[in-house]
Amino acid sequence: GSDLAAVRTRAVQKDDGWVINGHKVWTSGARVSDLGVAVCRTDPQAPKHAGLTVFLVPMDAPGVTIRPIRQMTGGASFNEVYLEDVVVSDAMRLGPVGQGWKVALTVLAAERLDSGLLGLGNADRAVELARNRPQPLTELERDAVGDLVARSFVQRLTSMRVAAALVAGADPGPEASIGKLLATDTMARTSEVVRLLLGSELTVDSGAWGTWAWTEHVLGAPGYRIAGGTDEIQHNIIAERVMGLPKEPRP
Repeated sequence: GSDLAAVRTRAVQKDDGWVINGHKVWTSGARVSDLGVAVCRTDPQAPKHAGLTVFLVPMDAPGVTIRPIRQMTGGASFNEVYLEDVVVSDAMRLGPVGQGWKVALTVLAAERLDSGLLGLGNADRAVELARNRPQPLTELERDAVGDLVARSFVQRLTSMRVAAALVAGADPGPEASIGKLLATDTMARTSEVVRLLLGSELTVDSGAWGTWAWTEHVLGAPGYRIAGGTDEIQHNIIAERVMGLPKEPRP
């Protein structure tokens, strides 16, 4: 979750492998994944950010239970995962024992780098919807569409900047959080644009693409402010690790 270091999922070494017990809510794509990445506490006596180890877990392994979480979109891309005496070999361990925090940060940075491209396709479709509308746009609608175009370009340039650093050999860093924030903002502004352009047609199944087809985006976009680390967590990462501001007081 948002406080990753507070993980309570346990992994206990046994023979040549590990036995994992724990529970995770909001696991995206769990039902269609072959492997999951599990951050486990392997040393309960160690400080909060220490004593963690990361494992790859086959999602069809005995003891893995996946329960879909029904969303207001009607779909279930989020899931609840239970791990009960799940046995994995030591070959499925990612990184050294007890060094899972560093591994988890690398995985999260890569996830946020990928998330930096979210929503751009639908933003382009919303702009195309505006171009193809028979009646002229109002000043308010033109302003909203222009703002979406500008912000989409900023999101693309930010993702290209982080990708260029990777090509140059740098590890994905906290700057990837900026792309994640821009992506969730783009998705929210795309929803606003299509609501302005379609009005009541947004919720009417007219059979024409671009009306009813937008419902899933409008209902699903708010969830991405939570997925992959909440907006508040991303702001903290940017403030502390990019801008060098004082750390937020923590208990």
